[in-house]
Amino acid sequence: MNREPLAVRAADAARAVALSSRPRLRDAHWIEGGWGAQLLLVNGSRLYQVPQPLAEGFRAVFESADPEGLARLLRDHDLQAEPYIDDVPLAAPPAHALSLAVAQKCNLGCTYCYAGQGEFGGKAKSMEERVARQSVDWLLGQAAPGGKVNLAFMGGEPLANREVLQSTTRYAAERAAERGVDCRFSVTTNGTLLTEADADFFEAHGFAVTVSLDGAPEQHDRLRAFKGGKGSFEQIALRLQPLLLQQRRMQVSCRVTVTPFNLDLPRILERFIAMGFHSVGFSPLLRAANGRAEMGQDELAEMLEAMIACGMAFEQAVIEGRRYPFMNMVNALKELQRGSHRPYPCGAGAGYFGVSAEGQLSACHRFVGDEAGAMGDLASGVARERQVRWLSERHVHRQSPCSDCWARYLCGGGCHHEVIARGRGACDYIRGWLHYTLGAHRRLSQAAPQWYAGPHG
Repeated sequence: MNREPLAVRAADAARAVALSSRPRLRDAHWIEGGWGAQLLLVNGSRLYQVPQPLAEGFRAVFESADPEGLARLLRDHDLQAEPYIDDVPLAAPPAHALSLAVAQKCNLGCTYCYAGQGEFGGKAKSMEERVARQSVDWLLGQAAPGGKVNLAFMGGEPLANREVLQSTTRYAAERAAERGVDCRFSVTTNGTLLTEADADFFEAHGFAVTVSLDGAPEQHDRLRAFKGGKGSFEQIALRLQPLLLQQRRMQVSCRVTVTPFNLDLPRILERFIAMGFHSVGFSPLLRAANGRAEMGQDELAEMLEAMIACGMAFEQAVIEGRRYPFMNMVNALKELQRGSHRPYPCGAGAGYFGVSAEGQLSACHRFVGDEAGAMGDLASGVARERQVRWLSERHVHRQSPCSDCWARYLCGGGCHHEVIARGRGACDYIRGWLHYTLGAHRRLSQAAPQWYAGPHG
């Protein structure tokens, strides 16, 4: 066992990852460590363990960035394949997920909120029950019997419109059961308005509850204070308790928005795991409505080192047979295990839409009230011409510099909302994290193969 402090090992690993994850060849990527060597073939996200006698040849073509040499090796070892992903945009699928902005208002004044402190640049408003039910009918109307749909409640702060959230959930559950459709529910909340009755309700309907917390009280309160300036952490921690204690069908997760002011991620992860969250995940702040607290290159490099430290703690726990719910790591390993490869980063504008309080459709919850992601309305349905143009223009083959990047089918080109507003400033961070997780995937396949057969929860 390596007995150097975790921070030292993570810093060494981050420096190595930063160098090794740089783009060299667009069609493949090379990952090597004390555990051996792996070849990622971008086409199909195919991952191969390379025996030592063959590793020297592959290593040489990557060191010299020789595409012709790589093509020769792939041909010699019968590793070529027809393209898994072509230039043809995705044909619009039926909607399978909606996010309802049931409350376009919020009691917090977060410094970085993409939604302009909950109001999306307009006046504070709430979704009427009529609009919420129309959304449910529209979603379920596209689901086949036996199918599955997801209904999310977001804001602003969705519990500011608790009555509509609860009545809509009951309505959706009844309508889904009548149609033989599996309807799953989720809510993203700032946690300040939670009650014991909410815990009972979310447990009864098997909600996936995500609570936004940004670190220790002093860190969180700096970023996520009430609009009057008072810190919110203490109130959230108190109101969370009934949910954390009751989760059976319900799962309560924590989402941490990472800014330059809360980069001590290993400590934050340990703190929130100890609180009893089902999972804890980190996401860098790449775009804020006011531009404040966005992550620059230096901060993203520091975040990568911290994420690797969290990943190393995860690896150690898995090898020791302990549950360690670091969401970013679990999701990355699951994606690699099933060979995910995709031309888009998510389902936004394809089968997933946001719905504004007034019934306007948008490409996702972040585009509510934003013309760049407008997709029609509930009354007339998806604006097909806009959707077709969206799916064509957002295809990763049409993104730059994505089309020449080895990570393009794992990343999908990055969050549409962040990229359209701010461009691609996080590519080195994303490639570094993927490179690290590719190595971790191999290490855990050797040291703890049973993890991949488990529930990953």
